Amino acid sequence: MYRMKIPVNEPIIASESKQAVIEALETGWISSAGPAITRFEQEFADFVGMKHGVAVMNGTAALHLALASLRIGAGDEVIVPDFTMISTITAVMYTGATPVFVDIDRETFAMDPALVAKAVTPRTKAIIPVHLYGHSADMDPILDIAQKYKLAIVEDAAEVHGATYKGRQCGSMGTMNCFSFYANKLITTGEGGMIVTNDDALAQRAKCLRDLAHSPEKRFVHTDVGFNYRMTNLQAALGVGQMPHIREYIEKKQWMGRRYTEELSTIRGLRLPITKDYATNVYWMYAVLVEDTFGMSKDTLRVKLGEKGVDTRDFFYPCHNQPFLKSHPQFTASFPVTEDVSSRGFYLPSGLALTEEQLTFVCSTVREIASQS
Repeated sequence: MYRMKIPVNEPIIASESKQAVIEALETGWISSAGPAITRFEQEFADFVGMKHGVAVMNGTAALHLALASLRIGAGDEVIVPDFTMISTITAVMYTGATPVFVDIDRETFAMDPALVAKAVTPRTKAIIPVHLYGHSADMDPILDIAQKYKLAIVEDAAEVHGATYKGRQCGSMGTMNCFSFYANKLITTGEGGMIVTNDDALAQRAKCLRDLAHSPEKRFVHTDVGFNYRMTNLQAALGVGQMPHIREYIEKKQWMGRRYTEELSTIRGLRLPITKDYATNVYWMYAVLVEDTFGMSKDTLRVKLGEKGVDTRDFFYPCHNQPFLKSHPQFTASFPVTEDVSSRGFYLPSGLALTEEQLTFVCSTVREIASQS
């Protein structure tokens, strides 16, 4: 018997991307130099509305490079949400700085601005707001805090290509802002990332540090401790080929979000994504919470969906529960919203390649399981 198997996130590779990769192969531009890199940097920066793009090997490298470019290091503190991909945290730790965790807003899953204000100390140098699952953080209060205390803002915009906050592009509001182009992102280069910024000096410093900090005057003379974080021309070629389709991809994600909401809104105990009036949501992942009234646990629901061929993923786990962070000095604090959301949340198949037939099957399967709970 045929059984539909639906992956949680399957990408679309545009024909232009395939052609651009072939061109890179045929011309020999396969490493970390080549015309696709500068083109991709500029086209993506233009899309976000920023002056400079600095392409790197992945989103984690983008975060680390941004913090290093800001000269954040040992003795400094960086405020981060407890609910995020671990890369946000490790990027801070790579610099020798200390991540200071804050709990999240229950509706957006982003850092709670009221708690950010309470977390500022004389050692605080930056804040990393993380825009999660396609929805922006509430940025204005965070920007106000940064201005008051003269702090840098590094937006982690890995999951929000094209999302907006009060009409502004996510990834355009901070000092240096970071994107990921992993295979499950709206624009993908397989692996890859980018910093965007309007600051000429910071962009130049990031480009230098990205390439082992060679002296501008004489190659192989190194002016600082740099990193080999370069993106390859092959990766950039993938990205260049997708840029003409980015609005189309955003529309596909928003269609998906609307359809899921229409199909699942009557299910008791399943909390669907909330979009605040200040945001446009690009539904990077269609993220749901299983409430007590649903009648079964999130884990049981995920198992039953998997048995029917529907792949799902857990929400991120609280950073303060990660084994390597157990000795972190801050963890006498509590993070009740993060713990609750993480224990209840998962996301449904949300890839750009998701078809209407597949989405309908997912929804009917969820409804069928819910009717038995």
